[in-house]
Amino acid sequence: MNSSLWQDLTEVFIKLTGAYESAIAIGKRKHAALVMIDMKDLSRILDEEQLLIAKIQRLEKQRGSILSQMAQSEPSITSETKMEEFIALAPTRALEVQLRTLHQQLSANVAETIRLRDNNQILAQGALDAVNFHLNRLGGATVDQTYSNKGGTGVTYRKNFNFKA
Repeated sequence: MNSSLWQDLTEVFIKLTGAYESAIAIGKRKHAALVMIDMKDLSRILDEEQLLIAKIQRLEKQRGSILSQMAQSEPSITSETKMEEFIALAPTRALEVQLRTLHQQLSANVAETIRLRDNNQILAQGALDAVNFHLNRLGGATVDQTYSNKGGTGVTYRKNFNFKA
């Protein structure tokens, strides 16, 4: 296999690892913004997050392209080949150790990013529920004691505001 492809793969792994470290930092900032219900900061964080997601997608596409090129030149590589087995094919022991370490770091960063995302989804839902509660309270919404014809509870609203003003 072409040694420049191995070097390209290593560089992409380094960039991906850094990108996911940034995603972890953003996830922690997002967590704090959701806890404080700081919508202004949350808006900035979401903008940063979108840019980072685009960067990660580009890097993942590069990684896939490099791996495809490497697989074409090595007949023992199939779609079922695990990354650990693939890394064992590295041309030097030093490169194999470096790739193995990067792969482990990347896997850990991805797992932490997913954990933060899941926690933040719960917080976001709680924040939306709190906002909805306060809007309903301000708007005079009340939940009826009976069920509506669609199977849910019925909600009625008092007109507390003149929205045409």
